[in-house]
Amino acid sequence: MPDRASSARAPGEIRVASVPAGHVYVRHCSAPEDDGVRRLSDPRPNGAPSTSQRWWPPVMLDPDWVSAHHKDFDVFHLHFGFDAQSPAQLSALVDALRRHGKPLVYTVHDLRNPHQLDPATHDAALNVIVPAADRLITLTPGAARTISDRWDRTATVLPHPHVVELPRLNRPRPPRDRFRVGVHAKSLRPNMAVLPVVRVLADTVAELADAELQVNIHREVADPAARAHAPQLMDELRELERGRRLTLAIHDYFDDDQLWDYLASLDLSVLPYLFGTHSGWLEACHDLGTAVAAPDCGFYAEQRPCLTYGHTQEGGLDEESLRKAVLRAYEERPAPRATEHHRTRERTELAAAHRALYARLLR
Repeated sequence: MPDRASSARAPGEIRVASVPAGHVYVRHCSAPEDDGVRRLSDPRPNGAPSTSQRWWPPVMLDPDWVSAHHKDFDVFHLHFGFDAQSPAQLSALVDALRRHGKPLVYTVHDLRNPHQLDPATHDAALNVIVPAADRLITLTPGAARTISDRWDRTATVLPHPHVVELPRLNRPRPPRDRFRVGVHAKSLRPNMAVLPVVRVLADTVAELADAELQVNIHREVADPAARAHAPQLMDELRELERGRRLTLAIHDYFDDDQLWDYLASLDLSVLPYLFGTHSGWLEACHDLGTAVAAPDCGFYAEQRPCLTYGHTQEGGLDEESLRKAVLRAYEERPAPRATEHHRTRERTELAAAHRALYARLLR
């Protein structure tokens, strides 16, 4: 049973069960100072150690959790984390929220799940959540148009907040005497097509004076014992490195500081995506002053200023457009960078917009 302290609230405070609550996007939907909105902490799954970095399905998605804790929150706000939930389970969640009179807000981050090769699973989930939500939010006008076309629903467009913590936005970029292009293949998410992009980048960078290409990849992709092992990919990347066409960096997952240092070391970060919708990576690059070349398969260009190249699951890679994006970044550097003042104002306005939306629902 919830304790008394968890259900207590200050006058005028709005308590939100956010799924998830600890993600940087959700944390930065609150103003830097108290804005009268309190988001519940993510409950720890049974059996999950406090130091675990493994992803666990959010406990708040369980209808039993809603029934046990409905007095602890006023609004249920879903962002992501429901990849493992079936349409029936999501319908049961919606039913539990309605039974207890709790409004559902859904921020549509992904119209196409970057972790799922087949769009059918995510489409089935969206077909439950989007029609059931009392209010919808999304990040770009293009995504809002798609939501209107597919479900005849109106989504409020609110920008993605900063990703890098505000004080770091004032830190100067490290001095560089070379133009560095980077591709971070991570652990090869299903929406990535790394080799076609890297081949074009290797050829293009070789034409430029004082330029270099760096490819980063997580250690598990190079580990024959790991599920993510990709021997053909690693063989070609190592062959390109032996030919001095790129530098290959194999490492464990970066923590935040390591990731910001990495991104700030690049002049251009190329996103090798075949499908997707929005990107927190793009936001972090904007915070740090690193140019981004993003594919035209999502709404990245509407999210923040970036270079665009042709790359879709249906049409494949437009090599010439990628080459032109690199050349433009080379010629037009340095890239525009967010300021602490702008990001602070944007975050304050974003927090106020969320609070107003919640308050209207509760009235």
